[in-house]
Amino acid sequence: MKIAFVVSEFPTLSETFILNQIVGLIELGYEVDIYSSTRRSDPKVHPDVEKYHLLARTHYAVPMPKARLPRILKAINLFATNFLKAPGITLRALNVFKHGKRLGPFTLLYEVGPWLKKGSSYDILLCHFGWSGLKAAGLKDIGAIRGKIITVFHGIDISLYLQEAGDRVYDDLLQKLDLALPISELWRQQLIRLNCAPNKILVHRMGIDCQKFAFTLRVPHADNSVRIVTIARLVEKKGVEYGIRAVAKLAKLYPNIRYQIVGDGMLKTQLEELVHELNVASQVQLLGWKQQEEVKEILDTADIFLAPSVTSRQGDKEGIPVVLMEAMAMGLPILSTLHSGIPELVEDGVSGFLVPERDVDALAQKLKYLIEHPRIWGEMGKAGREFVQNYHDIERLNKQLVKVFKQLV
Repeated sequence: MKIAFVVSEFPTLSETFILNQIVGLIELGYEVDIYSSTRRSDPKVHPDVEKYHLLARTHYAVPMPKARLPRILKAINLFATNFLKAPGITLRALNVFKHGKRLGPFTLLYEVGPWLKKGSSYDILLCHFGWSGLKAAGLKDIGAIRGKIITVFHGIDISLYLQEAGDRVYDDLLQKLDLALPISELWRQQLIRLNCAPNKILVHRMGIDCQKFAFTLRVPHADNSVRIVTIARLVEKKGVEYGIRAVAKLAKLYPNIRYQIVGDGMLKTQLEELVHELNVASQVQLLGWKQQEEVKEILDTADIFLAPSVTSRQGDKEGIPVVLMEAMAMGLPILSTLHSGIPELVEDGVSGFLVPERDVDALAQKLKYLIEHPRIWGEMGKAGREFVQNYHDIERLNKQLVKVFKQLV
């Protein structure tokens, strides 16, 4: 079975859920190629990218200039080049009346090149995020590719993106795709609202390799210290500001608490300023970006995992954060919010606690309870590990995915 992954960017450190699928399907013996709109310039890559020689399997679209005139001039050159290889496909790629509104007037012309070089016939076109599905549907429509279109919807693509592009942006895709795979029940309901046929929707969870995340039973420390950790990109929807404010409320009462924040992003300077403003620099550390093994070491020595996710002011939402699965697999009790698909992963009062978004007082109250009742850390950790093993183990999920593929082809 030949499988093409269609993505916007590869490789990217924040999308290990895609990497886990790619690696899992290769391990199962399937022929996998990756088609990416853009090439990641960041030199930091996940070890599996090198281990499985994934860059050799990756085919990139021609970079599109941002400025209008260079974009047009380059499109003219691409038209001439591609026309010699596939005149019919190239002409159809320029049908701006049919494709331009959803994709932009030259998008297919820039995207089609690697498909013409590599060959266009696949059994499965697995598109991550709705906008990648749009491109695949457009390329299939012009005859550039063949295969069953499966689109995985993660969150931002059917929350913030709809506010920017409109609720009807996926009308054509939802008619033409063979299967929609939302990662949560919440997004399944959203797809139904967008008029996707219910019989074309299947909730398929993202997962992790549980064997790579060793379970540790969390127990109180002799010195009464409590280590709290957040792993997140420093962007608004991660809600890190509220985590800092909640810890600050408890800092004087519990001088032995330490809050470590791992990750980088546009809000880093703002959050550093907040830490100093609240006078908690001795207890709150922003550690920046860390390698995967370093992240595991930090999680291994932590007591509580804090994920104060929120809906951004622009409407951006989480899917179900993979890092929560990793923390649960390692036995950490979770403190998070009633946000997006998180309640489908964390059971309130069982594997952790969930509070309303942006509610600093509620976060502080539940954090205080966890600090004062360390005996429940182990119980919650066991429950979390069991849930992730049962419903978010990548090996099990990839085998389920292959069954779905076989039914389609």
